[in-house]
Amino acid sequence: MSDKNPKSDNRLVEERREKLNSLREGGFNYPSTIEITSSASEMIDEYDALSKEDLEGLDKEFSIAGRMMAKRVMGKSSFSRIKDGTGSIQIFLSNADLGDDSYQSFKTMDVGDIVWIKGSLFRTKTDELTLNARELVLLSKSLRPLPEKYHGLTDTEIRYRRRYLDLMMSEESAEVFKIRSKVVTQIRSFLNDLDMMEVETPMMHPIPGGAVARPFVTHHNTLDQDFYLRIAPELYLKRLTVGGFDRVYEINRSFRNEGVSTQHNPEFTMLELYVAHETPDFLMNMIEDMMRSISQVLFGSDQIEYQGETIDFSGKFERLTMEDSVLKYNPEMEQEKIRDAGYLKSYASGIDIKVEDNAGAGKILFEIFEKTVEHQLQQPTYITSYPKEISPLSRANDEDPWIVDRFEFFMMGRELANGFQELNDPDDQAQRFEDQVIARDGGDDEAMFYDQDYIEALEYGMPPTAGLGVGIDRLVMFFSNQASIRDVLLFPHMRTKQD
Repeated sequence: MSDKNPKSDNRLVEERREKLNSLREGGFNYPSTIEITSSASEMIDEYDALSKEDLEGLDKEFSIAGRMMAKRVMGKSSFSRIKDGTGSIQIFLSNADLGDDSYQSFKTMDVGDIVWIKGSLFRTKTDELTLNARELVLLSKSLRPLPEKYHGLTDTEIRYRRRYLDLMMSEESAEVFKIRSKVVTQIRSFLNDLDMMEVETPMMHPIPGGAVARPFVTHHNTLDQDFYLRIAPELYLKRLTVGGFDRVYEINRSFRNEGVSTQHNPEFTMLELYVAHETPDFLMNMIEDMMRSISQVLFGSDQIEYQGETIDFSGKFERLTMEDSVLKYNPEMEQEKIRDAGYLKSYASGIDIKVEDNAGAGKILFEIFEKTVEHQLQQPTYITSYPKEISPLSRANDEDPWIVDRFEFFMMGRELANGFQELNDPDDQAQRFEDQVIARDGGDDEAMFYDQDYIEALEYGMPPTAGLGVGIDRLVMFFSNQASIRDVLLFPHMRTKQD
């Protein structure tokens, strides 16, 4: 398919449809299941090292099904390339081996058709492992021509809107999503080995909570009630901790009504977990072990390459408090005024940060951090000791209640994880909810709602608990070396295309 010449494409579609109509008249009816004994990768992995003589003595037949990606007809013999879900392999077809009817049928087939082939392996004069077809069955007719390879791989509009074409044409793109699957699988394996229990919590919430974000709203007709697509599963998972599940996790879909960019998608995948009787230190150590485990499974190394840079997961990751990080990258700041709202507001104004009138020192400090520090955190780094003002669900530090026992994990200037000691004091939590309501009434549409049911759950008692959220999409970006989040989402959100 190509947008360059729609008239030509339409003509080709018409020609292919005429072929299908002719096939239907001959009894073709899209065959159902057919026996497959091998795959392209299995044949290559197992037999590519064999010599011509060894293959001739193999006395074994293989059956494979896949999409015809190339076709070269040379009189009474032809070559094709078939691609299945594992890879591709060359096919040799001849009138002598297939018979006249089957070979003539092949000649009428088009690139893009899905076929079943049975035959034996041999080597061509160029020494390429090839399947010699002895039987051929058309499984599915491709009515639309495949994109030109160059055009199909560079046109992001086609790649994102019609991911199936991208996967057909690009081994590199397909590999990204294989890596994604392996990352998620390894995360599950890693957590299960820590005796954590995977759970599922609601995706529609009567009250949005668990994060500071703008929710999507929908309406349940039977209940005649508005619901919100979850912005985070946090409050439900902590209810489970109250109920006695001490080690729970969920790999979940969450939704936030925010902008679309190379780093953000309104629908995203999160790992969220809660461990009773543990601390943020436990979580930071766990992240280090988990990152190394993923890297080892994928690449057999504690190092990965990302956009030309080497990221090293070996050893302990750097840890900095938020205040220390701001002072480190803003050496002209006065340390003794790091919590002075007036001073911070003036400093922020000097570096073109617009500060809300009601913002306290903690929020201003965080905004300075985001602008001046975050992008400089290249190697794996934890930023700890966040201001209480911007952490409504985190427990205040015993020695310094201005901060909370919270950290975020950064690589290459991007936040990947957020963890903290959970607030389990119901009275403190209720007050923070009330503060959030005041902020919402003041115009902050990302501030949290008051969740009375959650307060009641805390009143039954929640054990000391450490909680963690990890952005799976961003994590996959690093392990697959992709600069845009859209390249690790099978079907990223896009504006509806206008005719």
